[in-house]
Amino acid sequence: MNDTAAQRADRCVLFDTETTGLDPLTGDRVIEVAALELINDLPTGRHFHAMIDPQRDIPAEASRVHGFTSADLVGKPLFPEIAGALIAFFGDSKLIAHNAPFDFGFLNMEFTRSGLPPLDRDRMIDSLALAKARFPGMPNSLDALCRRFSIDLSARTTHNALLDCKLLAEVYVELTGGRQRGLSLAAQDSRGPVTTYTSSGPHTPLPIVPTEAELAAHTAFLSRIKDPVWLLP
Repeated sequence: MNDTAAQRADRCVLFDTETTGLDPLTGDRVIEVAALELINDLPTGRHFHAMIDPQRDIPAEASRVHGFTSADLVGKPLFPEIAGALIAFFGDSKLIAHNAPFDFGFLNMEFTRSGLPPLDRDRMIDSLALAKARFPGMPNSLDALCRRFSIDLSARTTHNALLDCKLLAEVYVELTGGRQRGLSLAAQDSRGPVTTYTSSGPHTPLPIVPTEAELAAHTAFLSRIKDPVWLLP
């Protein structure tokens, strides 16, 4: 987990949890945690994912949200067994979550139960707060934002932490504006054209080759301009 990329200053980690309920102070526990590594706000493909035995029942109303029942978690590790690997994946990076205080609260309760220090809230980036600042008074759930940014939601039938992380990564790129994938240009060299990244994946631009008529029209246009810089030696 502690490779060179993990130590880069432009690294952050986007994460999500699924739980048995809404309040860790009343005994609700984490049952799933997923995290994605971002470099320059773009996913690298490195991720962390774990299902966890919460050592308690899962209420039916919670199961309706995320789709997991107690039977699904039989034999899964306890939180202390995955805590070290999760901490290593987080490293010292900024941590992004949608409604981040909720996820921080649950993880910090689990870390405390495990005898580990809590996450520093100075590391927290709340994408829900970013969305509310950009779209005040509008619905800003993950589903609403995906629809607003035309992000495919067809696979999201329940709240799966890893899938939610992947969707939030796309939403976060849109929320941070100016860091859009299509603007991540690599320098072109003698090996071929620049490859950019768009929301649908790698994209190699096609060269624009003007026709003879277009070149003639351009030359005629320049002839009407006094000392055009395009023709200076």
